Amino acid sequence: MYSFNAVEVKDKVVAWIRDFFEKNGPGCNAIVGISGGKDSSIVAALCVEALGKDRVIGVLMPCGEQADIDMARLLVDTLDIRSVVVNVKAAVDGLLSAIPSDIEISTQTRTNVPPRIRMATLYAVGQSMNGRVANTCNLSEDWVGYSTRYGDAAGDFSPLSRLTVTEVKEIGRVLGLPDVLVDKVPIDGLCGKTDEDNLGFTYAALDRYIREGVMEDEATKERIDYLHKRNLFKLELMPCFEYEG
Repeated sequence: MYSFNAVEVKDKVVAWIRDFFEKNGPGCNAIVGISGGKDSSIVAALCVEALGKDRVIGVLMPCGEQADIDMARLLVDTLDIRSVVVNVKAAVDGLLSAIPSDIEISTQTRTNVPPRIRMATLYAVGQSMNGRVANTCNLSEDWVGYSTRYGDAAGDFSPLSRLTVTEVKEIGRVLGLPDVLVDKVPIDGLCGKTDEDNLGFTYAALDRYIREGVMEDEATKERIDYLHKRNLFKLELMPCFEYEG
């Protein structure tokens, strides 16, 4: 039976973040894009424990009106961290409108432009405020490619990428975050659907399959395996021509 010690793992992640900054940016700030969801909330809280609240900067990036912006503000207030609000709508609209009219912009393109603009925003803030940008993806999302390459899948350090959604939530509780943040229904904030609606299965089922290899429904197993194989490229470095002179 698989077991998970949230207290022990939380302490190890905190130590890992501290070590990363000692080696890759002594005195630098952690720059965390705050969406109001569990992942960004927990990453921010881990960084506060590792570095202190004065070295964590939350960046709120609504695209026009964000229905759950109050959750992002709740997290910032709970952790008492500095925050910056950058509305990315003008940048998103500007990019899309600059694409020549003879190119038909796909739905997937419109979905992925905002997270890529947000990542550019995080790096702009980070470079200007002596920061290192946090990746807030978790193992469950990465396993099935539920992220945008060069968008939310980017970053300088990734505290949660080896932890499932179930495990991340347990760590959130250990950190003492409000239940409304830890248990908030995951939603991509782009197409208006929940993560599980888009994926076609629950994170609980996916996490059990990842950790225990158990999946009773064959159709769901096949879909997970398909998504995992199709999206492995997102976790790899860019293919490069190897030249030996």
